[in-house]
Amino acid sequence: MSSTFLWVLLPLLFLALTPQRSGGQLDQEWCIADEQTLDEELEMAMKWACEAGGADCSKIQENQECFWPNTTQHHASYAFNNYYQRFKQQGATCYFNSAALVTALDPSDNSCKFEYLP
Repeated sequence: MSSTFLWVLLPLLFLALTPQRSGGQLDQEWCIADEQTLDEELEMAMKWACEAGGADCSKIQENQECFWPNTTQHHASYAFNNYYQRFKQQGATCYFNSAALVTALDPSDNSCKFEYLP
């Protein structure tokens, strides 16, 4: 193979092998609860997000689509993500006193859709 051909082929190969996430968009992020955080800490951070923080936590209430699984981890993840998506354009972060982290993997499941806003 000629060196010119390799210089054309290598960038194309790189682009082809670059992982594409969520329908080809590379910049989608969700905020979820850190699995290593104690439930008590998650509960305090979730309470702030749902009350003072302004997150809409109505979908994690009993008999709503995101109530199950009924775990602190799942409910906190939903609340953290809702807050993060709603307010990230105004400078909000996914921190919650080290109780949360950003992921590129959509945490939604069949019955519960975690919102993503560009």
